[in-house]
Amino acid sequence: MTVNVPVKETTSAFAKGVSYKPANNDESPLDFSSYKNIIDGELSGTKETRHSTNPSTLEPNKESPISTKQDVDRAVKAAEAALPAWGKVPWDERKKAVLAYADALEANVSEFAATIVRELGLPLSQATGEVFWGAQWLRDFCKLTLPENLIEATWDRHVVERYTPIGVTVGIIPWNGPVILTCGKLAPAMLTGNALILKPSPFAPYCVLKMAELGLRFFPPGILQGLAGHDDLGPWLTTDPRVGKVSFTGSANTAEKVIKSCSDTMKRMTMELGGNDPAIVCEDVDPDVAGQKIATVALLRSGQLCMAVKRVYIHESVYDAVLAAIVKYVKAAKFGDGFEDGVVVGPICNKPQYDRVQELIEDIEKTKLDVLPKDGQSAEGKKGYFIRPIVINNPPDDSRVVVEEPFGPILPVMKWSDEDDVVRRANDTTYGLGASVWGKDLKRASRIASRLEAGNIWINTHAELQATTAFACHKKSGFGSELGVQGLAGWCNVQAMYTRPS
Repeated sequence: MTVNVPVKETTSAFAKGVSYKPANNDESPLDFSSYKNIIDGELSGTKETRHSTNPSTLEPNKESPISTKQDVDRAVKAAEAALPAWGKVPWDERKKAVLAYADALEANVSEFAATIVRELGLPLSQATGEVFWGAQWLRDFCKLTLPENLIEATWDRHVVERYTPIGVTVGIIPWNGPVILTCGKLAPAMLTGNALILKPSPFAPYCVLKMAELGLRFFPPGILQGLAGHDDLGPWLTTDPRVGKVSFTGSANTAEKVIKSCSDTMKRMTMELGGNDPAIVCEDVDPDVAGQKIATVALLRSGQLCMAVKRVYIHESVYDAVLAAIVKYVKAAKFGDGFEDGVVVGPICNKPQYDRVQELIEDIEKTKLDVLPKDGQSAEGKKGYFIRPIVINNPPDDSRVVVEEPFGPILPVMKWSDEDDVVRRANDTTYGLGASVWGKDLKRASRIASRLEAGNIWINTHAELQATTAFACHKKSGFGSELGVQGLAGWCNVQAMYTRPS
């Protein structure tokens, strides 16, 4: 599959329309054959390199940098040096840069999508969709503003609230959504006048490094940088006293370490962590429609999506019919290499996560839970980190597959009969990222939805996001918002200004 999107504005034309000079005016296509850090407006190699593994073929991917503490110091110094001038660039010019960047990202959609397939194993159609989705997020962020808020204007006093950039910031990107999640940090950081250092996961460094490289054409040196490396890179960045904010997306276990290291220097933080999203299905649904939609969301990215459906509670009167529709979809969903035609479910993205999911499957087998479908596709003989998508039929509420976030193609489905009880069960989790209610009676669905303890609630849908609306996290799913006006404000310090006549 090849997708070609024309660039709406050449880099040189963009550069002539702004008051600053981008790091370079290169208009050639990005070179995806090699990967380097981006420091102070230049591609920067490292003495040592590493590579991730293609999860579908187990073949090595390209070499990527292993950053040193000296690389971190260089990047932070470059960011500090670039900030004063960047902060003086008008909002409209920064917006123009983000919009031009979105066009350039789309123009490279084929290469970015293929890279996603190789480093994550996503089906090519989903990988392509992620690039377009990321570009849309960039454009949607540009529809937002952070104007001064006039609090008081009287004859003897004028009071306003305004927003100022935090300064040097770090975006830590997980392996399961490198393009879309980078866009969710890049746009608000650039619009609000910050300098951003992108730090990708060691399992998926490639797209993030290329996105930082693409930024050289639209932002000044030091404003958008990218560093890849081993597990010691994150702590070097989060403990650096010159870094003012860390935006982290990833697991709760890693987040605890990040929070502790950031707290020593009182950094601002945004944490978007895992979820164990419930879907409550009422008795008035169309079983086939609801079942297929829920199963589709549950299997997105092979279940490796923080806001995927992870638990399904179906009213007992329609349980069998909805369960049958879910199992039918899961059984038919082709899994394999993302470059194969018709593939819906790819592999688990990396060996550690594959081992975690396999260990959970061993527990399912040990506890003799009912696994569906009973026949169909098999992962035997496949070379990569493939796991057959399965449904667990009515497991106990205290079983591991219900309590834990599987982060794999495993979906527990349970019965309910009492509304108060199902709300209690849905809320009985340490997570609070998302939840959904499915039913034709929208008044009842809204009543149930209003009682769910999660930052994002959907009715007759799930996992819909847009950059113009806050993406909130409750409980141990995190804090702060990456999207919407609140997301923009999260990259700023609030400043109150009081003025009286002399």
